[in-house]
Amino acid sequence: MMGGLLQGKRVIVTGGANPRGIGAAIVTRFLDEGALVAVLDQAYPDGAQPALAGGRVDLHCDISDAASCEAAVGRAVQALGGLDVLVNNAGIVAATRLAELSEDEFRRMIDVNLTGTYRVTRAALPALRASKRQPAIVNLGSTAALRGGGLLGGSHYAASKGGVISFTKGLARELGPMGIRANCVAPGIIETDMTLGKFGEDWERELKQGIPLQRFGLPAEVAQAALFLASDLSSYSTGTVVDVNGGFHIH
Repeated sequence: MMGGLLQGKRVIVTGGANPRGIGAAIVTRFLDEGALVAVLDQAYPDGAQPALAGGRVDLHCDISDAASCEAAVGRAVQALGGLDVLVNNAGIVAATRLAELSEDEFRRMIDVNLTGTYRVTRAALPALRASKRQPAIVNLGSTAALRGGGLLGGSHYAASKGGVISFTKGLARELGPMGIRANCVAPGIIETDMTLGKFGEDWERELKQGIPLQRFGLPAEVAQAALFLASDLSSYSTGTVVDVNGGFHIH
């Protein structure tokens, strides 16, 4: 697309392999807006350095492993020729209640969702600092962080995403003087593999009735918010959290 909102910008998106997920929707929208995108996901095979094809390159990355993050980000920056935007989307979810929640499961949730975001961001920082095109970080939080979990996310999930939101605000304060913006998208109930068919017909109907817009969100709608925060349209926004929840949580 000529003149797209991200024309020529070099982007890393983590967790974009699932075609029905939020990450894939972000990748698709960013490509439509003219970006060059490196998609980092543990589902992709490890090994040789692939080349850009159709504006994207798919690279193996396990965000729970620091060495994997460093290597994947390095390969992405090499393939893209630099880096202007980082989208930390990869994560996991579970609704385990506290009484059944093991310490290992708690640690795993924090390690993937929060520490994984830190690992990739830290690896990407030198390339972002070198960018001359209004570099930006977009992190994926969750409405669960704002309302204390519930539904498909337990307290440990809420804590991990609450940490992502606080981490984002800290990044905004620290990296702003370097010209790097950092913002967060907090999705509500979105129609992905994580939610579809998980509630049952009656409960799903009841949930939708409790949402002012009377429906669940679409991955493409989360991608639109990410696009705004990644693009120069939000050039004076940093440290913000954009809710995409249909009014499910109003605060």
